[in-house]
Amino acid sequence: MKILRNVAYALLSTLALTDASIAAAANAYPDKPIKLVVPFGAGGTTDLFGRLIGKALGDELKVAVVVENRAGAGGNIGSAQVARSPADGYTLLLGGAGHLVISPSLDPSFPFDPYKDLAPVMMVGTAMNVLVAHPSVPAKSVQELIDYARGKPGEVNFASGGKGGVIHLAGEMFARQAKVQLAHIPYKGSAAAYTDLVAGRVQIMFDNLPSALPYIRSGQVKAIAVTGAAHSPQLPDVPTVSEQGLKGYEASSWWGVFAPAGTPAAIIAKLNDALVRGLAKYKEDIERLGADPSQGTPEDFAAVMRKDGDKWAEIIKSAGITLQ
Repeated sequence: MKILRNVAYALLSTLALTDASIAAAANAYPDKPIKLVVPFGAGGTTDLFGRLIGKALGDELKVAVVVENRAGAGGNIGSAQVARSPADGYTLLLGGAGHLVISPSLDPSFPFDPYKDLAPVMMVGTAMNVLVAHPSVPAKSVQELIDYARGKPGEVNFASGGKGGVIHLAGEMFARQAKVQLAHIPYKGSAAAYTDLVAGRVQIMFDNLPSALPYIRSGQVKAIAVTGAAHSPQLPDVPTVSEQGLKGYEASSWWGVFAPAGTPAAIIAKLNDALVRGLAKYKEDIERLGADPSQGTPEDFAAVMRKDGDKWAEIIKSAGITLQ
């Protein structure tokens, strides 16, 4: 019995020492530079957003935050790198809905489980999409577009920057709710899609607001509806899809900061607090990117991920979408 008591005491002492070590590490955190992985190339909206986040975190935590662009496989390469990194708070990810809640439903060989291998820190911003059309399309509203598409079943093309992203699925969800046949034309990026949209070779596109705004403001395309739950501050006079007849329709993109799963809760809390305080100072900069600033708890963010994952998985299944 004495031996058992000694073993139990040793185990409890070890656990207490471990907890104390974790607490001490969290209190000292951060004491060296933090790496923020942006899983896309330099110059895009995600990259610009990442650099704002890096500056905000660095200002609040008083350390350098180095933004590393790790592009490839639609965001999967950089995201997987973070998922496999040490859970110490020194490697973070700026992730988005497309490659974290949509790709796993499309790709059976997806390299990691975003829900198990990443720890949400905070959703930092959202961007609604906007339904745009070539000026030659004889529709100024959602209902007029639906009537137009019903008169040309399968002949109205909608472009996207790639198969399986939020932009593609926004069009599939629209077609499903409106009960119309639309032909999806995927491109390698939104820039290529706009080349054909502006030329009139495709008729419509559901695009994220930041990249669509220059084309709308120049008159090269016309905005028919925004896909959020409310009007956009950037396009206040453009109504939502939902209020134009497709009740409950909503398709938005989001960005969030993640750490590897297993990162101590105290470090997650410190990062969340720093993001809340830091990004509040960059509200106008975020809005200039066409995004809406966001904040909340890690639990709030995890709930949004699950809700979006379930919604897009159902659209993918019902539309029979595959990567082939």
